[in-house]
Amino acid sequence: MADEKKDEGEGKGFVVRDRRFSAAKETEGDSRGKEEKKGEKPAGGEASQAETPLPEITFTSLIFSLSTSALIQLGEIRDPLTQQMNKNLPLAKQTIDLLGILKEKTKGNLTSDEEKALENILYDLRLRYVKATG
Repeated sequence: MADEKKDEGEGKGFVVRDRRFSAAKETEGDSRGKEEKKGEKPAGGEASQAETPLPEITFTSLIFSLSTSALIQLGEIRDPLTQQMNKNLPLAKQTIDLLGILKEKTKGNLTSDEEKALENILYDLRLRYVKATG
């Protein structure tokens, strides 16, 4: 009887697909392509994300990413989404402070290159912040 219910339930139900960015690396021959309706395009530009290889994630790339965010918030470079120069000094200060916390918490665990990069980025961002607020 349990088998009958199991057989009856097949085909009825739902399928959960992870469509987040990290799951976009599926190959063309996977089952997802077979299930999509003809002519239907993936939402959110998934096809272009799957084709573009991402750079390696390292501590240095993390601090460069945070410093770029701080530069955007300081109004030093254009926001890539809006293409406008916007200043948000409280958010810039928070991002710079976050980098300072990373420096404190990673003391003694970084390579000399990582440590120098973090020190230089913090020094530069702090000067730019003082200039922006003064």
